[in-house]
Amino acid sequence: MPEKVAFHVVHASGQDENFRAAELNTHSPLTRGWSSSRFCLYPQDIVIQLEKRCRLRKIQVLSHQYLIASRVEFFVGDIPPDIPVNLQNSRYTRLGYVALSSNEQTDYKARELKSVHVDAVGIYLKLVIHKNHVNKCNLYNQVGVIAINVIGDDLNKINQDDDTAVSTQKPDFISPLDDLAFDMYQDTEVAQIIRKLEKKKQDSVLGEKYDFAKKLKQVIVDLQKVGEKLGKYEVDKRQAVEKEDYDKAKLKKVQMEEYRLQMYKALNIPALLQEQSPIANQRSPRIDPPPARLKEIPSPPVPKDSVNRPSQPSPLPAVSNSSREPVVHNSPSPRHVDNVDREERALPAPKQSYNPPADDELESTAGGQTDRSEATGSTMSEKDLREAASVIDIFGLPLVQKVYARNWGSKEESMTDLIEQLSSFSGEKEEAKAMLKAATFLIQKLLKDSVYLVFKATISALKYLLTEFVPKHRIPKHDIHYTCEKTLPGIMHKTGDTAARTRTDAKTQIIEMSRYPELSGPKSTHVVPLFCVRPFKLNSAPRLAQSHVEVIDELYSTLPASDGGLNVDNMMKFCINALRHHSGQVRTPTENLIIKLYKQHGHAVKSYLPPDDEKTRRNTLYRQLFEAFDVIDGKPSKRDLEKQRQTEEAAKKAEVEELQQQIAQMKALQSNIGGGQRKNKKSIVPPPDDDAISSITKFDRTCIFCNEQNDNFTDEGLDLHYWKSCPMLKRCSNCKQVVEIASLTEHLLTECEAKGNYSKCPRCTEAIPKPEFDEHVKSKACPPADSKKARCPLCHENIVPGDSSWTEHLMGSSPDACKQNPRRLTAKFKGKPKAGSKAGPATGLKGKASKPGRK
Repeated sequence: MPEKVAFHVVHASGQDENFRAAELNTHSPLTRGWSSSRFCLYPQDIVIQLEKRCRLRKIQVLSHQYLIASRVEFFVGDIPPDIPVNLQNSRYTRLGYVALSSNEQTDYKARELKSVHVDAVGIYLKLVIHKNHVNKCNLYNQVGVIAINVIGDDLNKINQDDDTAVSTQKPDFISPLDDLAFDMYQDTEVAQIIRKLEKKKQDSVLGEKYDFAKKLKQVIVDLQKVGEKLGKYEVDKRQAVEKEDYDKAKLKKVQMEEYRLQMYKALNIPALLQEQSPIANQRSPRIDPPPARLKEIPSPPVPKDSVNRPSQPSPLPAVSNSSREPVVHNSPSPRHVDNVDREERALPAPKQSYNPPADDELESTAGGQTDRSEATGSTMSEKDLREAASVIDIFGLPLVQKVYARNWGSKEESMTDLIEQLSSFSGEKEEAKAMLKAATFLIQKLLKDSVYLVFKATISALKYLLTEFVPKHRIPKHDIHYTCEKTLPGIMHKTGDTAARTRTDAKTQIIEMSRYPELSGPKSTHVVPLFCVRPFKLNSAPRLAQSHVEVIDELYSTLPASDGGLNVDNMMKFCINALRHHSGQVRTPTENLIIKLYKQHGHAVKSYLPPDDEKTRRNTLYRQLFEAFDVIDGKPSKRDLEKQRQTEEAAKKAEVEELQQQIAQMKALQSNIGGGQRKNKKSIVPPPDDDAISSITKFDRTCIFCNEQNDNFTDEGLDLHYWKSCPMLKRCSNCKQVVEIASLTEHLLTECEAKGNYSKCPRCTEAIPKPEFDEHVKSKACPPADSKKARCPLCHENIVPGDSSWTEHLMGSSPDACKQNPRRLTAKFKGKPKAGSKAGPATGLKGKASKPGRK
């Protein structure tokens, strides 16, 4: 049968000073593992020499949590006969490789265990480790291996015929105790005891002592939990020593010793190690001495009348909640799971002669089974009894059996019995607190039931517990909060149920709990709102996430605004997370909730959202939110401004068309007068009067931007004027388009061909070239913009918005006029133009010919 093979590292291409290759020789919770040197060359290789030449069956590699190699190759090395065993004489055969995950999904906190089943013979094992996965934690491009495990068959044992050896397992069975996960998370001393008890269990099965084997099996399961907890204590102690927190290290050491002795005594480990089975006596009369601390534990006396009675496993003593710590589990390999299933199967009857027991043995065995059945009940397993041991002491076995029953009617009846026991209780305050915690345990268990009637009865029991039992016995608030923290997750999960009535009842219960006198008020800690505003996971089911948002909305509408749990910070953090959910039915109610918050808290809500600019408004979600904010503030939305602009442009276009028609009529009239001939008097349009002709002619010779009048302003003359001398215009240095100076910044950011080369400064609101943007923003040398004034892009001054102000600034002769406008001097000698006169556009301009309204 394959077993764990000892080895030691004989070669490593490189190693870190703090994580040497020798760490791979031992397996324990304190193993630090090997890592390569910083910025090493790849690939790295490690060679281990096995204790003896064997047939390899399984290789396991436990990778580092963030020093992760991209892949690992395996080579087995063997030495031909009659050649000295030396690393240089080894001949390697490639077995294959395994690829390792980048571990990004676990945020580089979990270790990956790779198990490879092979069939090769050799004495050396070589690992070729390739380049690392790049991540934020691996700063020096290193790779690391925490542990290596080799399982195989000893070739000498395979060739020998052992007729006396009898095994209950298949020849290729690999014990779970030889798995790497067992040694890496088990206390070393406990692991040694477990292996001895496993050997005794196998010998008991061969000797047909099934009761003793069953007891050993349960003790081994309990010891594995003890070993994992002691291993975690050991890790915490080492971390405290590294931080030089010696008080904590001493406390952990005392906790380890007390817990170890307590569990050894509770599980009766000394007696189990001393008791010998017939098969063990035949094979090895010499007994290995137990650990030194086990000798200090006195073995309990065994009554005479229980010699022939089958032994029963002792239940673990109850451990207080304050001393419980999470235990780190490694995901077992498929082979490991299969082994556990095989362990649970019934063993075949051995081919031995059957000796019937004596009558007194039959009577004692039958009596023991009857007592056991009456004591445990037919509806609860040993695991359930251990889990609910403290609850059974308070409410009794019949009620707890109904809670664990498979029949939903019994579960519903158990909640009615629970309310009766709570109403009839009249004891001390400490007993009431214990009863509250026990009732919370039962309610928490039944909240997970899928039957609606059971859920409804559980909600009724919880309501009675918080509204009747708690005030009657004056339970402290921290115990009430314990009940809420245990029950609220189950109720919130039910808000995503497929049944509508279950969702409705769950939401109603959460709202009612927030109004209970013991959970609301100025002196309360707002446990219900604080629980509800915890952000949910983005991969949550849409129905559950939608119900969560609806519960928050209802709480915000019903609870007072001064409630500490529903402040702007908690609510907006929840809403920002909900806006990122993939389902629209979750985002829509979240938008409505944010709008409600904005109505009450105003601009404090905007600080949690992206900046309100054109880039953000391209996102439909944020555009709808900001438009709703504008409506609340009384400002016209972007959509309204766009409609207004389109209306103004349409009116201006109609006015221009009308003026162009008048000019065409004037030209036709002049042509007819110059020829002196009128072929058809009835078809001629009546000529306009002299004032209209003069006005139209004058308008046709006027610049619509600077209002300059010139007889040379024909179509070509106006184009030349726009291109070279109009002081209100400027040629874009990028696209060579003629634009108004008032809209030059907007042109560079949104319309120009080179708009991607500019960014908007948040301080002065001007278009800054991107190569200069960071230095410009960092220096803060630009004058800040005024939201109520316009900004000149030439002299960087703030001016009053309006056409007359722009004309005075760009063309005027006052000291405040723009000194950076090169065309102003030309206009200065031509006289100040007439402000406010209307004009039409010129035709044939190669640029912007329209005159939009200025800010």
